Amino acid sequence: MSPRIEDYAIIGNTCTVALVGKHGSIDWLCVPRFDSPACFAALLGAEKNGRWSIAPKGEIKSTRREYRADTLILETEFETSDGVVAIIDFMPIHERLGQVDLVRIVEGRKGRVTMQMEAVFRFDYGHVMPWVTAQHGGLRAIAGPDAIALHSTVEMRGEDFTTKADFVVAEGHRVPFTLTYYPSHEPEPGGKHPYQMLKETESWWREWAGRCTVQEPWREPIMRSLITLKALTYGPTGGIVAAATTSLPEKIGGERNWDYRICWLRDSTFTLYALSIAGYYDEAKAWRQWLLRAIAGEPAKLQIMYGLAGERRLTEFEVPWLAGYENSAPVRIGNAAHEQFQLDVYGEVMDSFYAARKQGFDSEPEAAAVQNALMEFLEAAWKEPDEGIWEVRGPRRHFTHSKMMAWVAADRAVKLIEKFGNAGPADRWKKLREEIRAEVLARGFNPRRNAFVQDYGSDLLDASLLMMPLIGFLPATDPRVISTVAAIEHDLLSDGLVKRYQTQSDVDGLPPGEGTFLACTFWYADNLALMGRQDEAREVFERLLSLRNDVGLLAEEYDTIGKRQVGNFPQAFSHVSLINTAHNLSLSKGPAKTRAN
Repeated sequence: MSPRIEDYAIIGNTCTVALVGKHGSIDWLCVPRFDSPACFAALLGAEKNGRWSIAPKGEIKSTRREYRADTLILETEFETSDGVVAIIDFMPIHERLGQVDLVRIVEGRKGRVTMQMEAVFRFDYGHVMPWVTAQHGGLRAIAGPDAIALHSTVEMRGEDFTTKADFVVAEGHRVPFTLTYYPSHEPEPGGKHPYQMLKETESWWREWAGRCTVQEPWREPIMRSLITLKALTYGPTGGIVAAATTSLPEKIGGERNWDYRICWLRDSTFTLYALSIAGYYDEAKAWRQWLLRAIAGEPAKLQIMYGLAGERRLTEFEVPWLAGYENSAPVRIGNAAHEQFQLDVYGEVMDSFYAARKQGFDSEPEAAAVQNALMEFLEAAWKEPDEGIWEVRGPRRHFTHSKMMAWVAADRAVKLIEKFGNAGPADRWKKLREEIRAEVLARGFNPRRNAFVQDYGSDLLDASLLMMPLIGFLPATDPRVISTVAAIEHDLLSDGLVKRYQTQSDVDGLPPGEGTFLACTFWYADNLALMGRQDEAREVFERLLSLRNDVGLLAEEYDTIGKRQVGNFPQAFSHVSLINTAHNLSLSKGPAKTRAN
C-alpha cells in the first residue's frame, strides 16, 4: 500500500522540489522544466518506476521528523534497537539554471545503526530506464537529454537494475550522499562539500525567514506556509505553481486527477496579499511582474493558467503505463483547462493590479494599457457563459461567481482611475459595474433556496459564493449573504469542512466524488469572522490547522471519511488561504476587511 499523501514532506531550491517520505524515501523529483522528461520518480508510491530510499536495516521502533526552524531542511530521526540515526535532507539554493543538487546526510546520534540504500532511477515519468555506469565515488545515469550523478563515501553496487549500499553509522559520524541533475550534453558540474552546502542553505533560509513581519498569534503556521510558497516559486521568473505534483487524486481511485505544476491566475490577488502583508514585497513584485508578462497579448486569449515562465501551450496527455497513486487513473501531464474561457480571471487580474497599488507598489509602465485592453474586451464578454472557477468539463453556463468577478474587474478599474490616476472611461465602467451587479442580484439569487446559487436558474450551492463579502460585492451582514452561508452549511458542510459544490456528472462531466476543499473552508472562516461569529471562525481555523501533517503541510482537499489528505500536494492555494485567514482573524485590517476599499 502506498504511503498516505500526508506522509510526505518537501525540500526545494526555488527552482524545483522533491517529496520525501516519512520512512526515508524520495518518491518525486522533477527538474526545473514543466515538460522535462527527467522525473526522478514517476509518482508517489510508484516504487517500480523510481525511488531513492535510505533507512535503517531491520525493525524501526519509532520515527520522528521536523524541519529545522524557519528553513526547508528536513530532519527525519529513526530509533532502532541498536541506536538512533537521522537523515538530513535538503536542496541547496540553485547556483546554475539547469542544475539541481539533492543532499542527504545520514547522521549517527546514538549507538551504531546498520543502514541500507536502494536507488532505482527512471526518467520520463517512469517510461525510460537510463544507462547507469560506475564512476569514482559513485555512479552516473544518462538517457537522452538528461543525466544524474550520485556520489557518496560508501561503496555502491548494482543488483537487478537497482543501486544498493549497506553501511554502518556510529554516534557522532556522518555519511553524505549528493545527487545532481544536469543536461547530459554538458560536463558533470562540480560541487561544494555537502556539509558546506548544508551550512549555506540553512543560513539562506534563516535570512529569508528573518524578513517576515508576522507576529503572534499563529506565527508558526504562517511562517511554514510562507516557506512552502517560496519553495513553490520558480525563482528565475517569479511564477508560483499551484502544487508540486501531478495527478494526486481528489478521490482515491477516482479520475479527478490533474496536473497542478502550473501557475493559476485565480490565485493572484490572494497571493499578493499573503506575501506583502508578511513583508515579502520582492516576491510579491516578482509575482506581479510574472503576471504582466504572462497575460501580455490579445485580451480575448487570456488564459486561466500559464507555465512557470508564462508558457501558454500546456497540452494535456495521459501516461497509460502508470496506474496512478493508489490506482487512481488516469495520470495526466499538462492541463487541458488552459483552453477554457473563465470570466473570473479577468476580475482576479484587475483585483491583483489594484491590490498591488494599495500595497504601495509603483505602477508598471505597461500596466494601465493592459488593464484598459482587458476591460474593453470584458465590456461585451461578461455576458457570455463560461466554464467557471472550478473548470468544469461539462457545458458552459452563466456561473454566478464568474459574473461576480466580472463586477470586481469593473469595480477595480474604476477605483484605479479614481484613486491612482489611471486613464480610462470611469463613467462608462461605473455603468458597467452597476449593470453586472443588478444582473447578479436578480438572476444569481434563487428565492426557492433563499441563497445565491452556482449558476443562473440552478438550485445547487457553490462554495465560491463565499467570496461575495471577501471581494466587497455584498457585506457579510447582508441577509442574502447570511442565508447563502446558512444554505452552504446545510448542503456543502461535511464534518465541519466545506465542499466546493455537489459533484455529479450532469454538472461537470465527471464521475462524482471528491474531498472537502480546504481553501473554501478558510473562506468559510473568513465569512464567520466578518459576520461577528468570531468564536466559530477561530474554531474552524484551528480545525484546519489540525489537518496539517506533522511538518505543517496541506494538500488541496481533505477526505472526511478516510480521514486523510487528498489532491495535489502541497497546495499553494491552501497555504495562501491559511495565511490570509490568520490575518483576517488577528488583524483589524486583514485582506477580507480591506480588499475592496
